[in-house]
Amino acid sequence: MNDTTKSPAAINPEAYQDLGVRRFGRFNGLGLWTLYRKEVQRFLKVWMQTMMAPIITTLLFLAIFSLALAGLRPDINGVPFVNFLAPGLIMMAMVQNAFANASSSLLVAKVQGNVVDFLMPPLSPAELNIGISLGGLTRGLFVGAGTFVGMSIFVEMTIYSFGAAFFYAFIASALMSQIGLLGGIWAEKFDHLATVTNFVITPLSFLSGTFYSVNQLPKFAYDVTQYNPFFYMIDGFRYALTGQAEGSLLFGAAYLIVLTLLLSVACQIVLTRGYRLKS
Repeated sequence: MNDTTKSPAAINPEAYQDLGVRRFGRFNGLGLWTLYRKEVQRFLKVWMQTMMAPIITTLLFLAIFSLALAGLRPDINGVPFVNFLAPGLIMMAMVQNAFANASSSLLVAKVQGNVVDFLMPPLSPAELNIGISLGGLTRGLFVGAGTFVGMSIFVEMTIYSFGAAFFYAFIASALMSQIGLLGGIWAEKFDHLATVTNFVITPLSFLSGTFYSVNQLPKFAYDVTQYNPFFYMIDGFRYALTGQAEGSLLFGAAYLIVLTLLLSVACQIVLTRGYRLKS
């Protein structure tokens, strides 16, 4: 092979680098930041749908339960019913939107036929995992903060522990982003994703002590609830806002961290193999 058939890089590597072509190392920080910005801008562009709609829906839940039951329900563990209810509703809004953002990101790309936009850039599976998950986590935190501010107008809201509030908001949104990412990879159409939402996410979130004290449950149902991650998300966040918890905060925090790490490994495996993405 003569020099005329060689690539520009083989002839003059220094000149090739001067053209602005980057050679990424083991970690593509710029690519990860770009993917994260894309994910955030994607939901901010339609913020009325992705942020205001869930905030208003959650406020309507609070209004309905307050008008229907607040005057009839006694305090729960010394906490007024409305103040007991509010943290659970905020957490539900956070996790549902974190899941929706991460899952829709890949599913919409697959349905529209532009999933190659995720596969062609010089991003490793780990960077794809982190970028998409952080986008879902950010949307969850934004919705949670907006819901808290909105509820503060109608309910006297306090924060008992800022550290616990941030931790449970962060770990819950991260966990649901990982589940959403797995759901988006597995689903091939919106009906598949609706199956996960309707038969897994919604039942677990509604049966987690959001609207009632788990101490009122029969023993079997109470024992099952102790392994429901949504219970520990809500119970921990409720502790952060009221100072009262019904479960073990230490076990709950460890349980959520372990689940998040396991799901992160699962996401890493399926992204590396290209399951339902490259085939």
